[in-house]
Amino acid sequence: MAARSFLCLLIMALLVQSSLETAEIGDSKSLGLPANGVNRRLLQAIDCKGACGQRCKAASLNDRCLRACGTCCARCKCVPPGTYGNKDLCPCYANMKTHGNKPKCP
Repeated sequence: MAARSFLCLLIMALLVQSSLETAEIGDSKSLGLPANGVNRRLLQAIDCKGACGQRCKAASLNDRCLRACGTCCARCKCVPPGTYGNKDLCPCYANMKTHGNKPKCP
Protein backbone atom coordinates (compact mmCIF):
# COMPACT_ATOMS: atom_id res chain seq x y z
CA MET A 1 0.00 0.00 0.00
CA ALA A 2 2.84 2.44 0.88
CA ALA A 3 4.61 1.70 -2.41
CA ARG A 4 1.41 2.41 -4.29
CA SER A 5 0.96 5.78 -2.51
CA PHE A 6 4.58 6.68 -3.21
CA LEU A 7 4.12 5.85 -6.90
CA CYS A 8 0.99 8.01 -7.10
CA LEU A 9 2.79 10.93 -5.42
CA LEU A 10 5.72 10.55 -7.80
CA ILE A 11 3.46 10.58 -10.85
CA MET A 12 1.60 13.64 -9.55
CA ALA A 13 4.89 15.47 -8.89
CA LEU A 14 6.05 14.76 -12.45
CA LEU A 15 2.74 15.99 -13.88
CA VAL A 16 2.90 19.20 -11.83
CA GLN A 17 6.50 19.89 -12.91
CA SER A 18 5.60 19.21 -16.54
CA SER A 19 2.65 21.60 -16.37
CA LEU A 20 4.85 24.29 -14.75
CA GLU A 21 7.44 24.00 -17.53
CA THR A 22 4.69 24.20 -20.12
CA ALA A 23 3.24 27.28 -18.42
CA GLU A 24 6.63 29.01 -18.45
CA ILE A 25 7.07 28.29 -22.15
CA GLY A 26 3.50 29.33 -22.82
CA ASP A 27 4.03 32.60 -20.93
CA SER A 28 7.05 33.50 -23.04
CA LYS A 29 5.10 32.76 -26.22
CA SER A 30 2.15 34.83 -25.02
CA LEU A 31 4.57 37.73 -24.55
CA GLY A 32 5.77 37.31 -28.14
CA LEU A 33 9.19 35.99 -27.14
CA PRO A 34 10.71 33.18 -29.19
CA ALA A 35 12.19 30.18 -27.39
CA ASN A 36 15.78 31.45 -27.64
CA GLY A 37 14.93 34.66 -25.74
CA VAL A 38 15.60 37.11 -28.57
CA ASN A 39 12.75 39.43 -29.39
CA ARG A 40 13.28 41.42 -32.58
CA ARG A 41 10.24 43.57 -31.79
CA LEU A 42 12.18 45.09 -28.89
CA LEU A 43 14.88 46.37 -31.23
CA GLN A 44 14.75 50.12 -31.70
CA ALA A 45 12.94 51.35 -34.79
CA ILE A 46 15.16 53.29 -37.20
CA ASP A 47 14.50 55.42 -40.27
CA CYS A 48 16.54 53.31 -42.69
CA LYS A 49 15.86 55.54 -45.68
CA GLY A 50 17.19 58.62 -43.91
CA ALA A 51 20.13 56.86 -42.25
CA CYS A 52 21.19 55.21 -45.51
CA GLY A 53 20.77 58.49 -47.38
CA GLN A 54 23.32 60.02 -45.02
CA ARG A 55 25.61 56.98 -45.24
CA CYS A 56 25.55 56.83 -49.05
CA LYS A 57 25.55 60.54 -49.95
CA ALA A 58 29.24 60.45 -50.96
CA ALA A 59 29.10 57.08 -52.76
CA SER A 60 29.90 57.01 -56.47
CA LEU A 61 27.30 54.28 -57.06
CA ASN A 62 24.59 55.86 -54.91
CA ASP A 63 21.71 53.57 -55.92
CA ARG A 64 23.75 50.41 -55.25
CA CYS A 65 24.90 51.78 -51.90
CA LEU A 66 21.34 52.68 -50.89
CA ARG A 67 20.05 49.20 -51.81
CA ALA A 68 22.75 47.38 -49.84
CA CYS A 69 22.53 49.75 -46.89
CA GLY A 70 18.72 49.41 -46.81
CA THR A 71 18.99 45.63 -46.59
CA CYS A 72 21.58 45.82 -43.84
CA CYS A 73 19.63 48.44 -41.91
CA ALA A 74 16.41 46.44 -42.07
CA ARG A 75 18.14 43.36 -40.66
CA CYS A 76 20.35 45.06 -38.06
CA LYS A 77 18.24 48.10 -37.12
CA CYS A 78 21.49 50.05 -37.14
CA VAL A 79 23.57 52.14 -39.56
CA PRO A 80 27.02 53.45 -38.59
CA PRO A 81 27.39 57.25 -38.58
CA GLY A 82 29.29 59.05 -41.32
CA THR A 83 29.81 58.16 -44.95
CA TYR A 84 32.61 55.63 -44.41
CA GLY A 85 34.03 53.48 -41.61
CA ASN A 86 32.72 53.54 -38.01
CA LYS A 87 31.45 49.97 -38.47
CA ASP A 88 32.64 49.05 -34.97
CA LEU A 89 29.60 50.98 -33.67
CA CYS A 90 27.25 48.53 -35.40
CA PRO A 91 28.70 44.97 -35.29
CA CYS A 92 25.76 43.29 -37.05
CA TYR A 93 26.12 45.73 -39.95
CA ALA A 94 29.88 45.20 -40.08
CA ASN A 95 29.71 41.38 -40.00
CA MET A 96 27.21 40.81 -42.84
CA LYS A 97 28.82 39.19 -45.90
CA THR A 98 27.80 38.62 -49.52
CA HIS A 99 27.73 35.17 -51.12
CA GLY A 100 31.30 35.90 -52.25
CA ASN A 101 32.29 36.43 -48.60
CA LYS A 102 32.85 40.18 -49.11
CA PRO A 103 31.41 42.84 -46.79
CA LYS A 104 27.77 43.38 -47.73
CA CYS A 105 27.13 46.69 -46.05
CA PRO A 106 28.66 49.97 -47.26
